[in-house]
Amino acid sequence: MRYRLPCCWMMLCNLVFLHFCLSATAAEKPARRPNILLITADNLGYGDLGCYGNPVMKTPVLDQLASEGVRLTDFYTASPTCTVSRATLLTGRYPQRIGLNHQLSADENYGDGLRKSEKLIPQYLKPLGYRTACFGKWNVGFSPGSRPTERGFDEFFGFAAGNIDYYHHYYAGRHDLWRGLKEVFVEGYSTDLFADAACQYIAAESEQPFFIYLPFNAPHFPSPRNKQPGQGNEWQAPARAFEQYGYDPQTQNPQERYRAVVTALDSAIGRVLKQLDTSGLRENTIVIWYSDNGAFMLKDRGLEVASNKPLRDGGVTLWEGGIRVPAIIRYPGHLKAGTVSQSQFISLDILPTLITLAGGKLPAGSVLDGQDMLPALTGATETEPRTLFFQYRNYSAVRRGKYKLVRVKPRQPFMLFDLEQDLSETTNLAEQNPKKVTELQQAYADWEREVAEK
Repeated sequence: MRYRLPCCWMMLCNLVFLHFCLSATAAEKPARRPNILLITADNLGYGDLGCYGNPVMKTPVLDQLASEGVRLTDFYTASPTCTVSRATLLTGRYPQRIGLNHQLSADENYGDGLRKSEKLIPQYLKPLGYRTACFGKWNVGFSPGSRPTERGFDEFFGFAAGNIDYYHHYYAGRHDLWRGLKEVFVEGYSTDLFADAACQYIAAESEQPFFIYLPFNAPHFPSPRNKQPGQGNEWQAPARAFEQYGYDPQTQNPQERYRAVVTALDSAIGRVLKQLDTSGLRENTIVIWYSDNGAFMLKDRGLEVASNKPLRDGGVTLWEGGIRVPAIIRYPGHLKAGTVSQSQFISLDILPTLITLAGGKLPAGSVLDGQDMLPALTGATETEPRTLFFQYRNYSAVRRGKYKLVRVKPRQPFMLFDLEQDLSETTNLAEQNPKKVTELQQAYADWEREVAEK
């Protein structure tokens, strides 16, 4: 005689079986990969934000972002100039490895620029299932094969050169605004145009995670060669940005005009972040924001109203004002809100951080010069001492721990500064600590030889 289980036992068995099936399915389903929003400012100074101590500048969005994420005090850009800082960000490699260590000229912007053999962030992320877009400043070469949509980006709306007029979109007498491979003529303030493009991309429904590279051209200083006939060489911003300070939009005060440009940038970033919220993507999006290099402090130009305080000097130099930049990272549920990190990071770290976040593996056949930032930022591991190297034009520099070695010409001796005690680099300690000078000088010489081998 065949034995039959009571109905209640059969139901229980079915429930247990269903539970194991669902558990197995859940275990097999990969965790949802985060969206990535990478935003850069253009020549914004270390002392130009409220959250970095500026008592006048109105930057409520970035200040709020800092309160929701991690504000970095010791974040470095790999180069103090626009082209090289962007090329190193996109490749995760020192300028000496990628063969591009100078600012592209007007004509060079439409040449090869960054060699085509270099692999960029979107080319790592697309095979991992990411849709990719770039909105804003490119500045690493725009010849056939070098343009964003030919180097891993699905979409591009922006400009090829180093900077453009905010309203007319000209650089060195040439109109410079592109959508994909096609030149386009669009009316509007460039900061708003790029922010709006990012908002539209975020709002588009998709099962794929996104990587958005949003390199604004603000607040890059104005240039006479970008202006239309009869147009003044002045910072440009919408009237609403001046009104936040109570300034007349027609003011000729360069300080007031610069502040309006920065505030307009802050507001544009705010719209992009709001779109994340509206689209329900805030919690699963990492936002990384920083300035491509420090504010420029060029003499006799009359436009030096930005601030790198308390740092020394500015862009195109390797003093702290040229390479230490403001940076903020927000990653809800992973990074503790409202924290300040004094860990030493460099823009070269962004690429390996994003590859790891996306579930990819770092390339075995190519040397990357950065490291994943998240273990240090989350406290999962203790920050290990790092040595960061810099070389641009005649400048050379090394940062290790609290010490920085710097020289301004190849045949001049290195100077040594204790950045914990002397952030403004005023007191040269080379004579008092020759052992440290020798140690760091040898590290720099070893690095020079190593990167020369590519």
